[in-house]
This record gives sequence, structure tokens and C-alpha cells, in this order.
Amino acid sequence: MTGPHPAPAHRLSRRGDALGTENAFVVLAEVNELSRAGRDIVSFCIGQPDFPTPGNVQDAAIAAIRAGRHGYTPSAGIDELRRAAARDLAARRGIDVDPADVVVAGGAKPFIAYAIASVTDHGAGDEVIYPVPGFPIYESQIVANGAVPVPIFLREARDFAFDPAELEAKLSDKTRLLILNSPQNPTGGILDAEALDAIAAILAEHPQVWVYADEIYSRLVYDGAFASLASRPGMQERTLVVDGASKTWAMTGWRLGWAANRALAPTLTRWMTNTESCASQISQWAALAAIEGPQDAVTLMHTRFRERRDLIVRLLNDVPGITCKSPGGAFYAWPNVTEACRIAGAADSEAFRKALLHEAGVAVLADTHFGRRVPGEGQHIRLSYAASTQAIEEGVRRIAAFVRR
Repeated sequence: MTGPHPAPAHRLSRRGDALGTENAFVVLAEVNELSRAGRDIVSFCIGQPDFPTPGNVQDAAIAAIRAGRHGYTPSAGIDELRRAAARDLAARRGIDVDPADVVVAGGAKPFIAYAIASVTDHGAGDEVIYPVPGFPIYESQIVANGAVPVPIFLREARDFAFDPAELEAKLSDKTRLLILNSPQNPTGGILDAEALDAIAAILAEHPQVWVYADEIYSRLVYDGAFASLASRPGMQERTLVVDGASKTWAMTGWRLGWAANRALAPTLTRWMTNTESCASQISQWAALAAIEGPQDAVTLMHTRFRERRDLIVRLLNDVPGITCKSPGGAFYAWPNVTEACRIAGAADSEAFRKALLHEAGVAVLADTHFGRRVPGEGQHIRLSYAASTQAIEEGVRRIAAFVRR
């Protein structure tokens, strides 16, 4: 008599097995678990505005529901929103954008995968240059789509810009895409006009390279003016400009983003048809109201974030072993904690992060959550200052007490 048949050896694809994650959500789950167990945690781990979505935007969504706007829309989005997004993208970048060039998706994030899949071939050795430290989904999707990830390092001495000479050295005949993010997650750094001019000049010698301009924090610039590579001569045609509603109007959970490029729009639309069908119609009408309605809430959030930036930078620089540059945009601080790790007996930033969470009750992210550690740059952590003044003061007080202890 034979025994039971062994269970079939189900396995994941190499792509599925290698797929990365976004550690902000992993740490958030850990924070929630600790909170449910009764721990008092001050959290700086998640990057989303802590303000309510503006009232006029909420009202527009309710009106859309009441009007029966519940069905599918064209995959590229409703015409009204594409027109509004085109006007908004154009006005803040000094470029011309036709509504037909705009595609709407369920957040800005899907365009990372769509863009990489549209301009690289799986397993062909096509290279994508991306910023490190950077949004972790860049590298995850490069690998998942069978392209070759080529990191370009953001330097603290350059206020977290990269050296244009390093970009020039990393470009090759295999390069298909350059990912730029300004203002940046996780450093809060910005690419100023001089840096963008240098990048444009270098790319002029490499016409085969597309650019993915992740500009989701475009309205959250505190030092100087926002600038886009797309406004440089010859760059708009090869740049996918990506923006959205989540950070500007506190609409992260509404899942609404848009991207613009004339040549890529038809392919991006087909990706939408193949994956999401379309973005939520209700969220699209809400985003239309966000763009076209009063911007008082946007101005208020900008003011509050600037105040919080100044506060958290000042407080962090008073902590033994921590130095923190003032970020030019977004809502992240990226302090250097090399000496604080030594004082606290932490092997590295990840050990420091874990100790802060479990011993001090403060949730932050480590630099290794945003790619490989930059050679020669020491240890860093990320704090999102999309938190109340009271939370910032208490959280940094706990960090200081932990280090001193």
C-alpha cells in the first residue's frame, strides 16, 4: 500500500520571487502591531500628508457618486481631467502639454512599471539609471521587468544631488532610461536649474535615453523654485513627466496620478487597458475639483510643512551624534546618524532604527530601505515630518534621550 502522494512543488517565478517592496509599509505594519499591543509609538515612517483632503474635493466625489458616475472611463482618463492636468503640468513647468499626451492612472506609482516595460526589453541587457538613495520601487520594477539596474548616488555634500560627471560615466549604449526624482524621496533634495542644465547637456549626446521625471512633490519646494528637465531644449519629447494628486492635495488613498509624453501616451494607455482598465471615475472627478478649485489648502499645507521642516532640522541637529541638512522640498528629513550609531552601540542604521522603535518608541526608516548604502556617505535614517508639531517635538526628544542614555 502506497502512502499519500506528495504535494506538488508549487514555485514562484524568478520575477515574483525577486519582487521588492516598500519598507515604509512593512514598518507601518510593525508600528500598528506594537500600537495594538499598547505601546506608545511616535511614527515618522509613512510619507503622506496628515491633513484631510480639501472639502471641495470631498464634495466633488460625493457629487460624482450621486450623479451616477460609477462606471468605466476611457483607459487614459476622463477628458475633463486630462485637460486640467495638461494645463497644470504646462503652467508649472513652462512647457506646452496637449490633453492627448496625458494618461491618468490609479496613482503615480503604476507609471514606474509601465515606463520601464515600455522602453526596455526583458533580458536584453537594457540598463536603467536610477537614484540611490531613492524610492525603492524604482529598483524593484527595473529588476522585475528584466532590465539592469544602474545606481547613481546622491551625495550629502551636493545637498543630495548626483555628480553630473558620474551620470556621464554611467551612460552607455545599453542605457534606455534615466529616472529623476525632484524633490526627492527620501532625502528631500532638489535638482536645481544648474543641475538640470548639466543633465540636459549630457543627455544631448545620448539620444536613445528616455527620462522618467518623478515630480510628485513638485508643489512642495521650500528653497527656490521648482524646475523640470522637460523645460530644457530638446528634453520634453523624451521625458515622461509624472505628477498626481496624492501629495499636493492630501489624496494618497484616492489613488490618482497622471503622466504626460506624446510618444509614450498610446503605449501607457494600452498598459492601463491591460491592467487597471481605468482609474476610479469618482477619484477622477475629485482630482478635477482639486486642480480647478481653490488652492487655499495647498498653500496652508506648504506653510505648515515648511515650519515643520525648520523645526525638525533644528531639533535633530541638537541631538548628540546627529547632523541634518535642511531639505529643499518634499516632507522628509535625512539625518546622518553615523556618530549616533557609535554612541548608542548600534552596528548600523538598521540596528539603530530597530532600537529606536523597540526601546524609544520612535518609528523611522533606515537608509538601506532606499537602496544600497552610498559608499563613503555613512549611516542615515529617514523621518517623514508629515506629522504634528507635538509629534515632532516628542519624537526627537525620545531619540535624543535614547542616544544620551
